[in-house]
Amino acid sequence: MNRIAENIARINSELPQTTQFIVVSKYREVEEIQQVYNCNQRVFAENRVQPLLERKEALPQDIEWHLIGHLQTNKVKFIAPFIAMIHSVDSRHLLDEIQKQAQKYNRVIPCLFQLHLAQEESKFGIVPENIPSFFEGLNPSNYPNVQFCGIMSMGSLTHDVELTKKEFAQAQSYFKEIKSTYFPTLESFKELSIGMSGDYKIAIEYGSTMVRIGSAVFE
Repeated sequence: MNRIAENIARINSELPQTTQFIVVSKYREVEEIQQVYNCNQRVFAENRVQPLLERKEALPQDIEWHLIGHLQTNKVKFIAPFIAMIHSVDSRHLLDEIQKQAQKYNRVIPCLFQLHLAQEESKFGIVPENIPSFFEGLNPSNYPNVQFCGIMSMGSLTHDVELTKKEFAQAQSYFKEIKSTYFPTLESFKELSIGMSGDYKIAIEYGSTMVRIGSAVFE
Protein backbone atom coordinates (compact mmCIF):
# COMPACT_ATOMS: atom_id res chain seq x y z
CA MET A 1 0.00 0.00 0.00
CA ASN A 2 1.47 3.38 -0.96
CA ARG A 3 1.86 6.35 1.36
CA ILE A 4 -1.25 8.18 0.14
CA ALA A 5 -3.39 5.05 0.53
CA GLU A 6 -2.02 4.55 4.05
CA ASN A 7 -2.78 8.15 4.99
CA ILE A 8 -6.35 7.91 3.68
CA ALA A 9 -6.97 4.63 5.47
CA ARG A 10 -5.66 6.12 8.73
CA ILE A 11 -7.76 9.29 8.46
CA ASN A 12 -10.89 7.31 7.56
CA SER A 13 -10.36 5.16 10.66
CA GLU A 14 -10.20 8.30 12.82
CA LEU A 15 -13.35 9.96 11.50
CA PRO A 16 -16.81 9.21 12.85
CA GLN A 17 -19.39 8.18 10.27
CA THR A 18 -21.11 11.52 10.81
CA THR A 19 -18.09 13.47 9.50
CA GLN A 20 -17.47 13.78 5.76
CA PHE A 21 -13.86 13.55 4.56
CA ILE A 22 -13.08 16.19 1.92
CA VAL A 23 -9.63 15.99 0.33
CA VAL A 24 -8.12 19.42 -0.39
CA SER A 25 -6.28 19.01 -3.67
CA LYS A 26 -4.95 22.56 -4.12
CA TYR A 27 -1.32 22.78 -5.30
CA ARG A 28 -1.25 19.01 -5.99
CA GLU A 29 -0.39 17.36 -9.28
CA VAL A 30 -3.16 15.64 -11.22
CA GLU A 31 -1.33 12.32 -10.78
CA GLU A 32 -1.41 12.70 -6.99
CA ILE A 33 -5.12 13.50 -7.02
CA GLN A 34 -5.72 10.48 -9.24
CA GLN A 35 -3.95 8.32 -6.63
CA VAL A 36 -6.38 9.55 -4.00
CA TYR A 37 -9.30 8.88 -6.36
CA ASN A 38 -7.99 5.34 -6.82
CA CYS A 39 -8.44 4.87 -3.05
CA ASN A 40 -12.20 5.34 -3.54
CA GLN A 41 -12.19 9.00 -2.51
CA ARG A 42 -14.69 10.99 -4.57
CA VAL A 43 -14.98 14.33 -2.74
CA PHE A 44 -12.31 16.95 -3.40
CA ALA A 45 -11.96 20.68 -2.74
CA GLU A 46 -10.09 23.56 -4.34
CA ASN A 47 -9.76 27.10 -3.06
CA ARG A 48 -9.49 28.87 -6.44
CA VAL A 49 -11.72 28.66 -9.51
CA GLN A 50 -9.10 28.40 -12.27
CA PRO A 51 -7.25 25.36 -10.86
CA LEU A 52 -10.62 23.81 -10.06
CA LEU A 53 -11.70 24.07 -13.70
CA GLU A 54 -8.38 22.59 -14.87
CA ARG A 55 -8.58 19.63 -12.48
CA LYS A 56 -12.21 18.97 -13.38
CA GLU A 57 -11.20 18.61 -17.03
CA ALA A 58 -8.23 16.37 -16.32
CA LEU A 59 -9.76 14.00 -13.77
CA PRO A 60 -12.66 11.48 -13.68
CA GLN A 61 -16.06 13.06 -14.11
CA ASP A 62 -17.69 11.43 -11.09
CA ILE A 63 -15.64 13.56 -8.67
CA GLU A 64 -17.71 15.81 -6.41
CA TRP A 65 -15.96 19.20 -6.37
CA HIS A 66 -16.27 21.67 -3.49
CA LEU A 67 -15.04 25.27 -3.49
CA ILE A 68 -13.58 26.25 -0.11
CA GLY A 69 -11.74 29.51 -0.89
CA HIS A 70 -12.91 33.09 -1.28
CA LEU A 71 -15.22 33.34 -4.29
CA GLN A 72 -15.53 36.47 -6.41
CA THR A 73 -18.99 37.07 -7.84
CA ASN A 74 -17.66 37.23 -11.41
CA LYS A 75 -16.31 33.68 -11.08
CA VAL A 76 -19.56 32.03 -9.96
CA LYS A 77 -20.74 31.47 -13.54
CA PHE A 78 -17.75 29.20 -14.28
CA ILE A 79 -18.52 26.71 -11.51
CA ALA A 80 -22.32 26.96 -11.36
CA PRO A 81 -22.93 24.13 -13.84
CA PHE A 82 -21.24 21.47 -11.70
CA ILE A 83 -20.07 22.57 -8.24
CA ALA A 84 -21.26 20.23 -5.47
CA MET A 85 -20.93 22.76 -2.65
CA ILE A 86 -19.62 26.29 -2.05
CA HIS A 87 -18.21 26.62 1.49
CA SER A 88 -17.38 30.32 1.43
CA VAL A 89 -20.52 32.47 1.13
CA ASP A 90 -19.74 35.66 3.02
CA SER A 91 -21.97 38.34 1.45
CA ARG A 92 -25.54 38.80 0.28
CA HIS A 93 -24.14 39.99 -3.05
CA LEU A 94 -22.38 36.67 -3.58
CA LEU A 95 -25.47 34.76 -2.48
CA ASP A 96 -27.57 36.67 -5.02
CA GLU A 97 -25.13 35.82 -7.80
CA ILE A 98 -25.10 32.11 -6.87
CA GLN A 99 -28.91 32.12 -7.02
CA LYS A 100 -28.85 33.82 -10.42
CA GLN A 101 -26.31 31.44 -11.95
CA ALA A 102 -27.81 28.29 -10.39
CA GLN A 103 -31.20 29.26 -11.80
CA LYS A 104 -29.65 29.58 -15.29
CA TYR A 105 -28.49 25.98 -15.10
CA ASN A 106 -31.67 24.76 -13.41
CA ARG A 107 -29.64 23.55 -10.44
CA VAL A 108 -29.78 23.84 -6.67
CA ILE A 109 -26.31 24.64 -5.31
CA PRO A 110 -25.62 23.67 -1.68
CA CYS A 111 -23.82 26.45 0.21
CA LEU A 112 -22.20 27.12 3.57
CA PHE A 113 -21.85 30.53 5.19
CA GLN A 114 -18.27 31.34 6.14
CA LEU A 115 -17.66 32.84 9.57
CA HIS A 116 -14.45 34.74 10.33
CA LEU A 117 -13.38 33.58 13.79
CA ALA A 118 -9.60 33.25 13.33
CA GLN A 119 -6.94 35.71 14.45
CA GLU A 120 -5.55 36.39 10.98
CA GLU A 121 -6.82 39.49 9.21
CA SER A 122 -6.34 37.86 5.82
CA LYS A 123 -9.11 35.33 6.24
CA PHE A 124 -12.55 36.05 4.79
CA GLY A 125 -15.97 35.51 6.31
CA ILE A 126 -18.78 37.08 8.30
CA VAL A 127 -17.41 38.49 11.57
CA PRO A 128 -19.39 37.69 14.74
CA GLU A 129 -20.71 41.22 15.27
CA ASN A 130 -22.25 41.14 11.76
CA ILE A 131 -24.05 37.79 12.20
CA PRO A 132 -27.41 39.37 13.23
CA SER A 133 -27.44 41.90 10.38
CA PHE A 134 -26.40 39.25 7.85
CA PHE A 135 -28.93 36.57 8.78
CA GLU A 136 -31.86 38.72 9.94
CA GLY A 137 -34.53 38.49 7.24
CA LEU A 138 -32.50 36.08 5.12
CA ASN A 139 -35.31 33.93 3.75
CA PRO A 140 -34.37 30.64 2.05
CA SER A 141 -37.53 30.85 -0.05
CA ASN A 142 -36.02 33.88 -1.81
CA TYR A 143 -33.18 31.62 -2.96
CA PRO A 144 -34.93 28.59 -4.51
CA ASN A 145 -31.74 27.54 -6.33
CA VAL A 146 -29.51 27.74 -3.27
CA GLN A 147 -29.59 25.24 -0.42
CA PHE A 148 -28.56 26.72 2.92
CA CYS A 149 -26.53 23.88 4.46
CA GLY A 150 -24.70 25.36 7.44
CA ILE A 151 -21.50 27.07 8.52
CA MET A 152 -17.82 26.92 7.57
CA SER A 153 -14.98 28.38 9.60
CA MET A 154 -11.20 28.18 9.66
CA GLY A 155 -9.07 28.06 12.77
CA SER A 156 -6.04 30.30 13.24
CA LEU A 157 -2.72 28.97 11.96
CA THR A 158 -1.33 28.07 15.35
CA HIS A 159 0.21 25.32 17.44
CA ASP A 160 -1.76 26.63 20.43
CA VAL A 161 -4.24 23.81 21.05
CA GLU A 162 -6.22 25.89 23.53
CA LEU A 163 -6.74 28.66 20.95
CA THR A 164 -7.89 26.10 18.37
CA LYS A 165 -10.34 24.60 20.90
CA LYS A 166 -11.65 28.06 21.73
CA GLU A 167 -12.25 28.92 18.07
CA PHE A 168 -13.92 25.60 17.29
CA ALA A 169 -16.11 25.96 20.38
CA GLN A 170 -17.10 29.39 19.09
CA ALA A 171 -17.86 27.97 15.63
CA GLN A 172 -20.03 25.25 17.16
CA SER A 173 -21.83 27.77 19.35
CA TYR A 174 -22.51 30.21 16.49
CA PHE A 175 -23.68 27.35 14.27
CA LYS A 176 -26.23 26.27 16.89
CA GLU A 177 -27.30 29.85 17.54
CA ILE A 178 -27.73 30.69 13.84
CA LYS A 179 -29.69 27.51 13.24
CA SER A 180 -32.02 27.94 16.23
CA THR A 181 -32.53 31.69 15.65
CA TYR A 182 -32.82 31.98 11.87
CA PHE A 183 -33.38 28.49 10.41
CA PRO A 184 -35.04 26.38 13.14
CA THR A 185 -37.15 24.36 10.70
CA LEU A 186 -34.68 24.16 7.80
CA GLU A 187 -33.62 20.51 7.64
CA SER A 188 -30.73 21.16 5.23
CA PHE A 189 -29.01 23.52 7.70
CA LYS A 190 -26.98 20.86 9.49
CA GLU A 191 -23.34 21.10 8.37
CA LEU A 192 -20.47 22.47 10.45
CA SER A 193 -17.37 22.51 8.24
CA ILE A 194 -14.38 22.95 10.58
CA GLY A 195 -11.05 21.17 10.82
CA MET A 196 -8.08 20.76 8.51
CA SER A 197 -4.92 18.63 8.48
CA GLY A 198 -3.45 19.95 11.71
CA ASP A 199 -6.60 20.16 13.81
CA TYR A 200 -9.29 17.85 12.43
CA LYS A 201 -9.21 15.60 15.52
CA ILE A 202 -10.03 18.62 17.69
CA ALA A 203 -12.74 19.70 15.22
CA ILE A 204 -14.46 16.33 15.60
CA GLU A 205 -14.74 16.96 19.35
CA TYR A 206 -16.64 20.16 18.54
CA GLY A 207 -19.17 18.56 16.22
CA SER A 208 -17.55 18.94 12.81
CA THR A 209 -19.58 17.27 10.07
CA MET A 210 -17.01 18.03 7.36
CA VAL A 211 -13.21 18.08 7.57
CA ARG A 212 -11.07 19.59 4.81
CA ILE A 213 -7.77 17.72 4.75
CA GLY A 214 -4.90 18.27 2.32
CA SER A 215 -1.32 17.91 3.55
CA ALA A 216 -2.11 14.99 5.88
CA VAL A 217 -3.25 13.04 2.82
CA PHE A 218 -0.33 13.81 0.54
CA GLU A 219 2.68 14.01 2.88
